[in-house]
This record gives sequence, C-alpha cells and structure tokens, in this order.
Amino acid sequence: MAHKVIIAGGGTGGHIFPAIAIANALRKLEPDADILFVGATGKMEMEKVPQAGYPIEGLEIAGFNRSNMLKNLLLPFKLLKSLRQARTILARFQPDVVVGVGGYASFPILRAAQKKGIPTLIQEQNSYAGKSNKILGRKAGKICVGYEGMDKFFPAEKLLYTGNPVRSAISQSAVSKDDALRHFGLMMGKPTILAVGGSLGAKAINEALLPRLADFVNKDIQLIWQTGTLFYEQAKAAAAPFATHVKVHDFINVMDFAYKAADAVISRAGALAIAELCVVKKPVIFVPYPFAAEDHQTKNAMSLVQKNAALIIKNDEAGSRLVNEALSLVQNKALMEQLETNMAPLGNTNADMTIARAVLGLV
Repeated sequence: MAHKVIIAGGGTGGHIFPAIAIANALRKLEPDADILFVGATGKMEMEKVPQAGYPIEGLEIAGFNRSNMLKNLLLPFKLLKSLRQARTILARFQPDVVVGVGGYASFPILRAAQKKGIPTLIQEQNSYAGKSNKILGRKAGKICVGYEGMDKFFPAEKLLYTGNPVRSAISQSAVSKDDALRHFGLMMGKPTILAVGGSLGAKAINEALLPRLADFVNKDIQLIWQTGTLFYEQAKAAAAPFATHVKVHDFINVMDFAYKAADAVISRAGALAIAELCVVKKPVIFVPYPFAAEDHQTKNAMSLVQKNAALIIKNDEAGSRLVNEALSLVQNKALMEQLETNMAPLGNTNADMTIARAVLGLV
C-alpha cells in the first residue's frame, strides 16, 4: 500500500523548493506515494506548491515579529488555532510520517503529529538550529542536516548529514551559457553578475545597487537583478536608461538559466542559496541578512568563507562596498577560479534522495 506523507513548512523559497525536491524524490522512490503539503495561509507556498503539482492546505499561523512587537499579541491565539487545524488535518489525512522543512507551518503540524505518535523527520537547513526545531528535535525520529557539527543542537544518534536538497532543474540543468544569456536579453562574451536577495528580495542589496547602475554600463559588465516584489517598480524605473546591461526581475522562475548566465553572484546566505551555489560552483559575495534567527545566515556564509570558497560583506557595509567589490571580482579571473575550486567539493546533488529514503525508513 502506498505511504502517506505530509510535508510541512514554507514562507520563503528557501524552505519551499527543498520541500518540493524531497517530494519529487519520494515520488521517484515510490510513485504511488500520497503526498500532502501543509503551509501558512497567505504565504508563497500556497502558490508555488500547486504549481509543482502537489496539493496543499494552509494553517493560520504567523511567526514572531521582531520589528513590531504589538503584532505579537495575537501570536498565542494563532498558535493554538493552528494546532487545532493541524490536528484536524492529521485526523483526516492519516499520514504515515510527517516531514518538517522549517517555516511557520512546520511547528504546529509536527508538534501535533508527535503527540499522536506519528513518526516525524526534521530537515534542518541552517548551520544554527532555530528554537522550534530544537524543541521538535527531542521527539523527532530523524533529523537531516545541511551542515556538520549539529550535535550541539540535536541528539547525535538522530542526526543524518545529508546536505541541503537542490532542485533538479538546477542540479541537472543542461542549458548552455549562450542560451541563458539570450533568455535574459544579454550579450555574449561580457562579464555578467547575478544579484539575488532570496525569493522576497533583499533591501540592503537593492539599495546598494540602485545608485550605481551606470557603473555597470561604464565597465561593460552586465547585471541580472532579482529585486523581490516590493522593490521591483523602483528598480525597473531606475534601470530603464541602462537596459542594455541591466535586466530587472521581481522573481526569477528559471534559476538554472540565471546561474548559467552569471560569472559571479551577489546573494543572501540562506541555506538553499548556498546549496545551489555550491552545486553550480559560482563565485559569490554573500551579504547575510543579520536579523535572521540567531544570525544564522552569517554562520552559514562563514562556513564557506573559512574554506576560502566565498566572500562576505556585512549588511550595513553593502552600500559602501558591495558594487565596487562585485565589479572587481568579476574582472579578477584568478580569484574567481580560486573560489570555484574551493567551492566545488561542497556541492551535493543527491541530498533529496538521501532524505527521501530516510523519510520512508521511518514508516
């Protein structure tokens, strides 16, 4: 009989796309597997998961708001409501195992599953575990991690070092550099930088690039710029005079094309971004988001910087340093080759299948 699996979590592409990669791997191992996603109502997983061909149900849950404490007054009530909704979903779907990939919806559904004695697996993507996963890890059957040394957060006997799942569209992409450049309307043979701040955009990266777009034209360097929705119109207007060299997108659906077109990358340091960059072996300047829980993006980035596999610029220094260093990097072939060489051993194209086997192993 086909197994029934719930995959819970989301909020950003960094949680959603690894979750979809795990689901696809489960389907390869067990084509008849019945897979249900559970996300947070109103978040991007409610759109991206159905686009990938999977059903999803939403919980009315939100995370702790660090910038507006008043918004946290309703948080306990939302958590209680989401736990009730989670119990209802579990009773109706009757899963054999529940997988948590991080994000708002992950905690209620795994917590409810653990109380019912349903096996659970945590996919911890970051080098520093968040509070929710540390709580859930006590009763999880298996904890798949993207970084070594995670026994300081979780019971060592439950840990499985897998790396982080990367979408097959990226890990197995056959697109050529010329086709990728044509896709973005760019010219062949010119240095090209990809700037991407995660699926929601990155304020510091966007504000650093905005006043310096003329420099890309003057240096004859091309820029693919993913801004996120909120900054898109402003960036598009600013880039209009430089359209030969600067291509602005609110969201890039074909990241395999973007990576292939780029000679170097500017990026936040989410776990998914790092996993993808290691697979595609692109020289990168990380600008970690400093307000992520426990500053885990800085810790993620430093795991590469310490291996001389990446560069890093602090968020509050992006305005003064980022463009100059990016333009310098893409013209420094020796440094780019060194970063690529040191990054190459860190790429993992099989994490999704390893995690999928661990999921089915808990049934």
